[in-house]
Amino acid sequence: MCAWVERVAVVVLALGVAGALPAAGKRYGLGTPATAEQIAGWDIDIRPDGVGLPPGEGTAEQGEAVYVKQCATCHGEFGEAIGRFPVLMGGRGTLTSEDPVKTVGSYWPYASTVFDYVRRAMPFGHAQSLTDDEVYGITAFVLNLNEIVEYDEVMNARTLAAVQMPNRDGFIKDDRPDVPAGEPCMSACRGEVKVTGKARIIDVTPEGEGGESSQAARSSAGDAGGDPSRGKTVFAACGACHSLNDGEHRVGPSLHGVIGRKAGGARGFERYSTAMKASGMTWDEESLSRYIASPQSFVAGTNMPFPGLPDASDVRDVVAYLRESAAR
Repeated sequence: MCAWVERVAVVVLALGVAGALPAAGKRYGLGTPATAEQIAGWDIDIRPDGVGLPPGEGTAEQGEAVYVKQCATCHGEFGEAIGRFPVLMGGRGTLTSEDPVKTVGSYWPYASTVFDYVRRAMPFGHAQSLTDDEVYGITAFVLNLNEIVEYDEVMNARTLAAVQMPNRDGFIKDDRPDVPAGEPCMSACRGEVKVTGKARIIDVTPEGEGGESSQAARSSAGDAGGDPSRGKTVFAACGACHSLNDGEHRVGPSLHGVIGRKAGGARGFERYSTAMKASGMTWDEESLSRYIASPQSFVAGTNMPFPGLPDASDVRDVVAYLRESAAR
């Protein structure tokens, strides 16, 4: 384990909730050295060469069912992606184009770090809830989608580390700084600067001054009612965790009939936070708008991992879409 991991563990235990007073009779061990067990819980990184891969195994065949249940809501049943979530398959041969598609198959250099990321951060909102066997199976399934391993090929600490990814040689060592040694230049350092590429080519730069085209696209929404058709598009990011079908719960509760429903009261959904159940409110358009804009600010302690929609137009349009959906 790297020495900095141990130092960080000690510092976080000492300062992580500084300023917060524990409840009477409780002690949280602040200011004490981290134990070996506590540090081991943090030290779960896996190196590109496979060092750190845990015991266990899985095949794409075994991992498919887990993937469909835990991952397909966001990434699609075949890794094709839903809404704004990342695509996981395809894209080979596109990295040198003006529209590169970066996937596990086209871009990722090491199979072992696919496992590392899935185990560390997925599924969205419930990170580190999968067993090691399940992560091996999901990793194998994603690799199989990219035609890198066979459907029945067993992935474990030995075989996964041996997988050769298509883009393993596509990275170069960054040997910067590319400036002469000595004192850094602080003025008149460089001659003419030539622009060699523009983000607009891949459609991430708004046309016109100050994003005029984006503003024009929103103008039809008005200042109050919102635009349901545009809200449907924005809702794609929400749809990964929330359905609009009655009783169809995902990571989050169904939003069918949410306007007028008691907060924390969706029938059949059990994963509400204590804060949400204790809020005592009934959802209306104002409270929904405030929650969608910043969930944690509006209901401190909510389980909602999404940080919120900072654009007021997006919020209005999503609420308008929920309103229209309820009327159907």
